[in-house]
Amino acid sequence: MAEDSNREEQALSALMDQLAGSNRRRRQEAARLVAAIAAASPDQLLDYTDDLLEALERPEAQTRWQVLDTLTLMAAVDSDKVAEAFDGAEASLFDDSSAAVRLSAFKFLARLGASSPENADKVWPLLDEAIQCYHGDPEYHDMLVALLDFAKGSISPAVASALRDRVAFDAENGHGYVKGFSAEIIAALAE
Repeated sequence: MAEDSNREEQALSALMDQLAGSNRRRRQEAARLVAAIAAASPDQLLDYTDDLLEALERPEAQTRWQVLDTLTLMAAVDSDKVAEAFDGAEASLFDDSSAAVRLSAFKFLARLGASSPENADKVWPLLDEAIQCYHGDPEYHDMLVALLDFAKGSISPAVASALRDRVAFDAENGHGYVKGFSAEIIAALAE
């Protein structure tokens, strides 16, 4: 057992080395593998949070969105451990070059915000701005899914009120998925 644990640790360490390496393709492959590990067992990566935070500075979008997806899964396990990713997620939320990076940043911030009223207060201004900026964009559907999870989380009454106000118009006057999700968000806030 100890030998298996040691092998896993060595493999994760090697992945983190690739994530920090100079080869773009290897960084992307390492980010893909790290995201797959996080999907199965995010707690395995908690000791590598600093490496993942550093990877948010990589120039290629794929590495950044997969690392943000990894951090989102990790936030469900230990939001305090990944809270330092806030600045990197904020920068990624308004990345002009990649909708995938923006969406992953939004999902991370929503998950982080759902973990406590204090985190909700911190992330809400960014989520609110993103809702306004990306309303109707192709990734907006998935942003609303994340926003629904945020609404079901541990958010402050002030944020709940602001969120309700933000989606109220779409809940009454919107169309399709925008109207449906907006109404679900309001219902989740009422629970």
